[in-house]
Amino acid sequence: MDSSHIDSQIDSFDTKIIAALAQDGRMSVTDLAGVVGLSRSPCQARLKRLVDEGYIRGFRAVLDPVKLGLDHIAFTEVKLSETTERALSAFNAAVLKIKEVEACHMIAGPFDYLLKVRTRDIRRYREVLGEKISSLPHVASTSTYVVMEPVKDEVA
Repeated sequence: MDSSHIDSQIDSFDTKIIAALAQDGRMSVTDLAGVVGLSRSPCQARLKRLVDEGYIRGFRAVLDPVKLGLDHIAFTEVKLSETTERALSAFNAAVLKIKEVEACHMIAGPFDYLLKVRTRDIRRYREVLGEKISSLPHVASTSTYVVMEPVKDEVA
């Protein structure tokens, strides 16, 4: 974990808690306390504080998209017709509603957004692109890059 992005208000115990939970989010507080070298109560208090202060945003199951039949990944560049705050806000709100869009990043470069889109196959991707992404507010053009093989694909 890159400690340069960690706020100075957290110490080495907090950093160990975060690193341990990043590896195993289902770890019990008792096991977590043993890993980081604290007793259960102080560890639980630190964990609660890390959650309350937003260092830990939540806990979730990491699903296997291939087993779920969602192993087609495409990256879609999106260029908007305008980049006013109103246009960006409209696009941002609308893209959040497309369940196939796994990630959306505003980009500084020759296009405005990069989307990671996960579907069951290329046919379904074409439908999502044509019916959902292309009709988002202010979309002027898109370009698609289909993933042949994911080499490293971590859950954020």
